[in-house]
Amino acid sequence: MPDLASLLPVAHEAVDRARKRVLAAPAKTVQSKGDRDMVSDVDLAVESELCEFLAKETPDIGFFGEENGSYGEGRDFTWVLDPLDGTANFLSEIPLCGISLGLLSNRESVLGVIDLPFLASRFSAAQGLGSFCGERQVFASRKTQLHDAIVSVGDYAVGIEAATKNRVRLAITRLLSERAQRVRMLGSAAIDLAWVAAGKLDASIMLSNHPWDTAAGVAIAKEAGALVVDLDGSAHNENSAATIAVAPALRDEVLHLLRDATSDA
Repeated sequence: MPDLASLLPVAHEAVDRARKRVLAAPAKTVQSKGDRDMVSDVDLAVESELCEFLAKETPDIGFFGEENGSYGEGRDFTWVLDPLDGTANFLSEIPLCGISLGLLSNRESVLGVIDLPFLASRFSAAQGLGSFCGERQVFASRKTQLHDAIVSVGDYAVGIEAATKNRVRLAITRLLSERAQRVRMLGSAAIDLAWVAAGKLDASIMLSNHPWDTAAGVAIAKEAGALVVDLDGSAHNENSAATIAVAPALRDEVLHLLRDATSDA
């Protein structure tokens, strides 16, 4: 395995570059990628710049970006980038969006840097080195009962078969409204996972697992002491169907709720 401690500064420098570009100017052009899914010129510019930068700095590590950047397929280590997670928020001037750069090792998240440029905060972690917000180490929630927990849910599905997919999502929302302290939908997987790491959220439920959405945040949440699992409770990896990040003591109660929601839907 590459020295993760030496790769963290590279990841930070890459995200520094992305942050400057995101803050430099608002989006000028927006293209549709499908039903209620869009990409801006800012997303594309960030991905292009970081793809080139990382290829130069770490030529032995592959790269995969959400929009169109990819090289080094099949390598043991791969940078995974969401150039702007929460594009819909960004385009509406909602500050809940961020740059998410993770590193996968044989399908497992081992390093991540998430910058929230409009909230002036950055989260980072590498396997075995702890999770940090800036220079401050962060830790997952110690809540023990769902009744006391603030839980975020991922966006509702759009595109093909959205109505079918959203039956389960709506069932989860309904059950959470009955059992949790509060339910939140922030519109950014990166923020969901980073805030679980920081203990701001007690759990995050996403019925999806796009690597660009989760690679960085999963590493950060795990290093902070959160559990990150699939719907069946198995350990999360690149092939998982869902991404459930949760305070350890809430794991069983959250998974029980998800089983109830699935049967109800």
